[in-house]
Amino acid sequence: METSASIAETRNAIARLRSTGRSIGFVPTMGALHAGHRSLIDAARARCGPVVVSIFVNPTQFSPGEDFERYPKSPDSDLALCRDAGVDLVFTPAVADIYPPGDATTIHVTRLTDGLCGPFRPGHFDGVAAVVTKLFNIVNPDSAFFGEKDFQQLRVVQRMTRDLNLNVEIVPCPTVREPDGLAMSSRNAYLSPADRRQAAVLFRAMTTAAESAAAGRTETAPLIEFVTRQIHDAGPTVVEYVAIVHSTTLEPITTIDRPARICLAVRIGACRLIDNLGICRATQMSELDNTITRPNADVAASTVAVRRTSQPRRGGSQ
Repeated sequence: METSASIAETRNAIARLRSTGRSIGFVPTMGALHAGHRSLIDAARARCGPVVVSIFVNPTQFSPGEDFERYPKSPDSDLALCRDAGVDLVFTPAVADIYPPGDATTIHVTRLTDGLCGPFRPGHFDGVAAVVTKLFNIVNPDSAFFGEKDFQQLRVVQRMTRDLNLNVEIVPCPTVREPDGLAMSSRNAYLSPADRRQAAVLFRAMTTAAESAAAGRTETAPLIEFVTRQIHDAGPTVVEYVAIVHSTTLEPITTIDRPARICLAVRIGACRLIDNLGICRATQMSELDNTITRPNADVAASTVAVRRTSQPRRGGSQ
């Protein structure tokens, strides 16, 4: 496995990898890698030839007062995970290289960023769009792999890639969850033991709402109210939003008459948590890829269909 902090060295390394004639897979990360990131790397490995991972805590996607300075960092274990996963190249640029002095270019994706996390994190998605575009320009991958856990980010990157005619395939990958359903996130490290137990309510509430929709309860307002109440009843929390939106446009809907997404953002203790889940009527189940993945003891992935049960349960390894 090669590592590089230089843009020029990275481009040279990628040119060597590309000379094999195989497609290049890319997994952009901010480090503090966990089994969710490992699942993205595994997906890239299965689909492509050489795999490139970037580790860069992007300052422009943090709003004022957020956790840029204290964002979890684990460089040694990150490299160990990448090496174990068979990554070919790890790119670890400096901020000054990604954003040189005088950098004055921004990218703003309209409409998709108007709701959900957008109002709560001003400038966040502009920062995401900028850094992803820069990384695509440096790495020049054939395919890039993004988790559905950050669903709004996924849609923003897909739209930006299409609108800017970037020759990169965006590959969505299912959310990886802990055994109790909590979506894996580097920020989960901020949770105290009590907060961590409380956070399991998010998946339980969303799953129950998804089952209710599948059973024919398709008005969104009662489902949103139910999820919000379940979260509040579980313990002290700040609910920023619970919304049911169109899966593509992310616009709020009042009736689930097409595949949709239930999305939420809450603050439990010192941690801001986001999550989402596919939701649809029973007649639309075949249209909805509503699987989740969670690691087993071997850090392999297992899958279950959310519509089968309101409680996570262990499936077989893929």
